[in-house]
Amino acid sequence: MAINLTKGQKIDLRKSSGEQLTNFCVGVNWGAIETIKKGFFGSKKVIEDVDLDLSCIMTDSNGELYDWIYSPEYNAFLQQQNFPLGKLNSKEGALKHSGDDRQGDVGGDDGLDNEIISVDLNKVDPNKVDPNVDKIFFFLNIYLNKGQNFDFSDIPFAKIRMYEGTPSKVINVNSSYDIVTDQTYKGKGALIMGKLYKRNGDWKFDAIGEPTDDKMFLQTISKILDTHAK
Repeated sequence: MAINLTKGQKIDLRKSSGEQLTNFCVGVNWGAIETIKKGFFGSKKVIEDVDLDLSCIMTDSNGELYDWIYSPEYNAFLQQQNFPLGKLNSKEGALKHSGDDRQGDVGGDDGLDNEIISVDLNKVDPNKVDPNVDKIFFFLNIYLNKGQNFDFSDIPFAKIRMYEGTPSKVINVNSSYDIVTDQTYKGKGALIMGKLYKRNGDWKFDAIGEPTDDKMFLQTISKILDTHAK
């Protein structure tokens, strides 16, 4: 049975068989905001796109940024800010992003995650990457287009889950965050979900569950590096 994550909760990464979990996915599912507006000639459905961005960064034992996965759709802006450009795959292929979904499900929940990061901890190997890499942080941001004004509590069926399997096949859901029903996230537009961290050679997960007012994922990355990565 999936664990409903709460802030500060720590869990072991285990398969349903009890073995160490090294290959899994972190996915987020959400819907577009659909409303019925009444006019002089009757009612019509209005669909407002919802752009959520699931991202992650890897840090070393000194709390320094080693690698990152976030949408390359913002690279023109990132270049102006002299910030590392977005990409969908980490250096050694340990982390792979499915791509940026800028709308959300229309017509109800299709049961599939809109954005997914696939994780292969076997590729976070001291012989292949910096041996000091010992943390991987996952976080979620709302990108508001011009004229938009909503937060996590307004987004239909917004939920994050960690599961054993692949983007196309869920074997066992390990844990999840039900964002839209949790009042902690009301009025907030960013969430530091949690971190994978290495302890005595094994990877474990710490549910940070920290909502923030960040408007861009650059701010969230800075917050992680300043307060959680050391």
